[in-house]
Amino acid sequence: MKKSTLWTKDFTIITLGSVVSMLGNSLSGFAVSLLVLDFTKSTFLFAVYNVLYFLPSVLVPALCGPFLDRFSRKKTIYVLDFFSAGLFALFAAVMATGWFSFGVFAAVTVLMGTVSSIYNVAFESFYPLLVSKGNFQKAYSIGGTLETLTMFMVPLSALIYRSFGIVPLFAVDSVTFFIAAVMETQIKADEKYLEKRAPRRKGIVGTLASDFSEGMRYLWAEKGLLAIAAYFTVSAFAGGVSETVTLPWFVDNLPDGELTFSVVWGMSSLARAIGGGIHYVKKIDAKKKFAIALFVYVATCVLEGTYLYCPVWAMMIMCFMTGILGVTSYTIRISATQNYVPDEKKGRFNGAFNTLNTAGTILGTLLAGVLAEFADKRIILSAVMALCAVAAAVFIGGNKKHVARIYNTDN
Repeated sequence: MKKSTLWTKDFTIITLGSVVSMLGNSLSGFAVSLLVLDFTKSTFLFAVYNVLYFLPSVLVPALCGPFLDRFSRKKTIYVLDFFSAGLFALFAAVMATGWFSFGVFAAVTVLMGTVSSIYNVAFESFYPLLVSKGNFQKAYSIGGTLETLTMFMVPLSALIYRSFGIVPLFAVDSVTFFIAAVMETQIKADEKYLEKRAPRRKGIVGTLASDFSEGMRYLWAEKGLLAIAAYFTVSAFAGGVSETVTLPWFVDNLPDGELTFSVVWGMSSLARAIGGGIHYVKKIDAKKKFAIALFVYVATCVLEGTYLYCPVWAMMIMCFMTGILGVTSYTIRISATQNYVPDEKKGRFNGAFNTLNTAGTILGTLLAGVLAEFADKRIILSAVMALCAVAAAVFIGGNKKHVARIYNTDN
């Protein structure tokens, strides 16, 4: 691919395909959270549902990472999208009968979490192969912007759910996944990394076990990547707490709480879209990326740890600020790490990174679910965000030499 060309046919297809599936997923995702909250009337059981979805991601990404370094990531992506289309169509048909069982729903949630965790590693490892050299920041600013734009579907999701129920949303999800899968089959990119990772003479199990061990050793040996992974594990822990206590707090304390929640956090999505557009047209000074990232990590924790004590108008402003900071953090981190990690090791790195992040999310979700039964949700969130700010200073600030070597590059 030419260095100056970002919008190749393959990049356009993967971008449009991901947008289509994300739009459908964002519609049903928020509604499912409301469905569980309505059905259980319990923050703890709401947390259990979230844990069930993320539980497969504790082991699955690290285990499938080596597989995705040896087998086609492209085929994995569109096969999983076809599977998801069928699963949501079946779910819509069952829910249309009016039948609901939390136990069956929980089992399906685990299956959905498993599919999602494999898909995420495959997508994150395949996407960089479709980005031309020198365009990583621009490409990931697009990805971050489009992903956050789907958050504007949250108010629509709440409205449709309250008016018509969950069935239409599952039906839309099925259609969008099917469209995305069809589009993804048209990608023609060569997966050259497969030549470097030809199967060894140990059998499938032996080869993947060896690759998994090699991947963990690679992460451990790369001090900069390890520090980044450690911080984002703590950040994911804080995120798990936030996702568990925030929506219930809005529902419990404000009239039309779910709609107020969607409007407040809609400001964050708007800001991320604007910030992504800025990063698309203007590159961040390579020499300043580390300093900017560290500031962003700490500032975001301060804002998220205090905004629930403010009036709604102030919450909206603070969420707008976290959105600008968040897309900056995302663009710097993912463009730098995906540019730094060799193609043949991206699956293992992304798998290990996602596993650590999910473990943090689950721990945060469980802790918040338990504590929220007897403690003030705002105090829980403030304490955890303070911990996250300390983690940024220790893991990122304390490893400046190694992290800056990854971040301060022109990619």
